[in-house]
Amino acid sequence: MAIFTSWESFNVLTQSVIELQDVSYWAGGAAILDTVSWRIEKGEHWTILGPNGAGKTTLLRIACGQLWPNRGGRVLRLGRRLLDLRELRRSMGWVSNRLAAQIPPYECARDTVVSGCVAQVGLKPTLRGPRPSSVDYERADQFLQDLDGGRFADRPFGVLSQGEQQITLIARALMSLPLLIFLDEPCAGLDPGARERFLATIDRLATNSGVPSLILVTHHIEEIMPAFENVLVMREGVIAARGATKDVLDEESLSALYGVRIKDVVRRDGRLWPMF
Repeated sequence: MAIFTSWESFNVLTQSVIELQDVSYWAGGAAILDTVSWRIEKGEHWTILGPNGAGKTTLLRIACGQLWPNRGGRVLRLGRRLLDLRELRRSMGWVSNRLAAQIPPYECARDTVVSGCVAQVGLKPTLRGPRPSSVDYERADQFLQDLDGGRFADRPFGVLSQGEQQITLIARALMSLPLLIFLDEPCAGLDPGARERFLATIDRLATNSGVPSLILVTHHIEEIMPAFENVLVMREGVIAARGATKDVLDEESLSALYGVRIKDVVRRDGRLWPMF
């Protein structure tokens, strides 16, 4: 994946990529996040794990600038406090099934990828603002090729399989050379074969030096690939645990998190498999 030399300029950074300090967010009279602190260093890949309602999506939306803490706390990007959410959003990539639903089904995968460099959902001709160049299209083709998506570059987004759509959206996120890419439950709805192929692609992406930090949100510990060495465990709007994936996730912690007895956690090929 030679294309990832595009991130060589990030090697001079010494600050954390993003840091949340005592962030709280309330909605409907209830705390969705309660004094959450989290720091992501350059080159780190994280998994966010937790049951429904734990606050994972709200945490992501604050981290990428879609929401702002409304009950205190600070968000820092590269060590600087942010006052402009637009600056934060431009440096964050987002991949989710919700985004996939917004992509025009007739748009070819290549155009979907290119739309990432002009901050559009759906590549629309415009007389104002930036237009993609031939270099942008070359980069889009290279990203798709590196993610094993070159074979469907010319196919309409709407006829792609769900796994192919997710790969297209990852390539789209890469176009803006972000500091972080959030993968919000990207395996939801994939059949076992498609899931394993997709996870292998993600793991290969994550092991490239200079690639942006990847943040994977999932309910399933077996989806945590070896390259995702850090885990943030959330429960009821607070951080229940954080640290090295191999140290944090065990039978006791997972049983408490999901309220069901897990007899064993089998470690195989760098991945974890729960035994009930």
